[in-house]
Amino acid sequence: MLAAREQAIIDAVNRLLADKGFDAMTVDEVAGAVGIAKASLYKHFPSKEDLAAAAMAHLMQAAQTMLDGVDTALPPLDKLRAVVEWTMRLKLSGHMPTLPSQNSTLRAALVAHKGYMDGLMDVSERLGAWIEAAQADASLNPALPPIAVLYTVFARACDTVLEFLKMSDGFDDDTIIALVMGTCFDGLRSR
Repeated sequence: MLAAREQAIIDAVNRLLADKGFDAMTVDEVAGAVGIAKASLYKHFPSKEDLAAAAMAHLMQAAQTMLDGVDTALPPLDKLRAVVEWTMRLKLSGHMPTLPSQNSTLRAALVAHKGYMDGLMDVSERLGAWIEAAQADASLNPALPPIAVLYTVFARACDTVLEFLKMSDGFDDDTIIALVMGTCFDGLRSR
């Protein structure tokens, strides 16, 4: 029962973070979305920052599961493309939390959350290995620092271009993903 309630809380937090962002989300909204009292919510998570950290830890677990399912026979660049597409589909479906990068209390809660940090390190190491392999086979620019490529891959998870294209009503999700994948992996220059 406790685990089911915590999962319901995390699901609500993910939806609210994706819809409103961290700063606009309130603990009252989370409690209301789950159908519990605010005091009950605080028994599970002592702060708004802890709620966001738990939601991000859950997302990291989902990312690890996704990475586990990537076909090992794929070339490294195709593995990276699969991850980027997965994150963009999460974003477009409203399941990718939007977190501010400059909130020091949130950053401290994320750094202190073992599940989140362990997941982040695992995901980063696996993606880093694919990036280095793609650079070694020249399918990615070997002159770019791997960390810059890694951050570019991570940035697609919070890319506002997806929302702008969605709001323009001229593109479906598949087209949006194809456009952003093209600009991410192929650049903007005419070929």
